[in-house]
Amino acid sequence: MDTSTVKKYIPFIVMPAFLVIVELGALALSLPVQAAGLSAFQDPESVANPFIFLAILLGFTAFLLVLIKYGRKNLIAWVIGISIFLTFGYIFAAMVPMVMGAGYAEIAVMAALAVAATVLLYRYPEWYVIDALGLLLAAGVASIFGVSLGTVPVILLLVILAVYDAISVYKTKHMITLAEGVIDLKTPILFVIPKKRDYSFIREGIGKLGDGGERSAFIIGMGDLIMPSVLVVSANVFTGGVKYFGFFNLPALGAMIGSVAGFAVLLHFVMSGRPQAGLPPLNGGTIIGFLIGWALIGFA
Repeated sequence: MDTSTVKKYIPFIVMPAFLVIVELGALALSLPVQAAGLSAFQDPESVANPFIFLAILLGFTAFLLVLIKYGRKNLIAWVIGISIFLTFGYIFAAMVPMVMGAGYAEIAVMAALAVAATVLLYRYPEWYVIDALGLLLAAGVASIFGVSLGTVPVILLLVILAVYDAISVYKTKHMITLAEGVIDLKTPILFVIPKKRDYSFIREGIGKLGDGGERSAFIIGMGDLIMPSVLVVSANVFTGGVKYFGFFNLPALGAMIGSVAGFAVLLHFVMSGRPQAGLPPLNGGTIIGFLIGWALIGFA
């Protein structure tokens, strides 16, 4: 295999590697997130939680689509920027006390870190900055929702979102419209994996997703890495079994392996060059892997 062929397949190694990094990061953050009392839902086992999540998602998506339709892209940038800042604030609220304890000085450090991370993303949205901070952002979000939802509500949520993702990409195509609007603004809520060494997201962007043309980079929606990771964390928090290496149990490990297998299926379709709904294979593989790991607890 020559060098050019190896370079061609590097992005297909990096993408699932990002998924594993987010899952491991989410697992590592789950304890400080719990210690900080960060929770998205009061009752983790309530099956109403996935529908609340979906209602918020649909409302936020509809709001952004309206703004795109009427050309209010600056407002979109502000809305997403504030959301990113607040999310970083929650993440650093869990991380900083691990090092400094709790107090007014620590609150100032949390706020400063959240501001710095958000400003860096918007002032210099190069692909490696977006990816590095995106991994932290995705791991933090996955951890917060993972400790907030029991495994049954998470599985229900993943099934609902997989169906919604397929409809929004292949049928209504509004997710493609939303993604293109986000890309045009160079808004840092996705992962960018270059196909060539000298690629610059700032200079080149991505191009139109539906034109079938050759693009200089692959993109992955942040949700495609967050949602499987939510089940990984939930499995580790809410199911029993031995914690291997003191870190994860069999259901969580099974979910991780299943998510990577689902990613392999997704990459097969990504090779076509057309936009793909990531959540059906990713969520499906993660759920199957979790169920196998959960069944194996009785044999471990």
